[in-house]
Amino acid sequence: VQLVESGGGLVQAGGSLRLSCAASGIIFSNYDMAWYRQAPGKERELVARITTGGGTNYADSVKGRFTISRDNTKNTAYLQMNSLKPEDIAIYYCNAHRRTQSKAEFDYWGQGTQVTVSS
Repeated sequence: VQLVESGGGLVQAGGSLRLSCAASGIIFSNYDMAWYRQAPGKERELVARITTGGGTNYADSVKGRFTISRDNTKNTAYLQMNSLKPEDIAIYYCNAHRRTQSKAEFDYWGQGTQVTVSS
């Protein structure tokens, strides 16, 4: 299984970035997809999640600025980040999660992509 993130980089405050997470080795449509982030000295936190059915939820800190989406035909999840702030600086990780009817859980992570916002 591989989750490969891309799209991170350096952007000025107020700017935008679009992160992509390309998945392989899993039946992508069977997995909830999420983006987490970890800032220096802080714990990893959930940024946004999209379920297999397309339902979404967001951290309060990013609501109205970030949008998560998925394209099951491309096995790819996206995170559109607008109005970026210095407090969004972190390594962003892609996560794929599945819980089967028998309660078995499968959890996969990407390697992370750095997002830096200059003020």
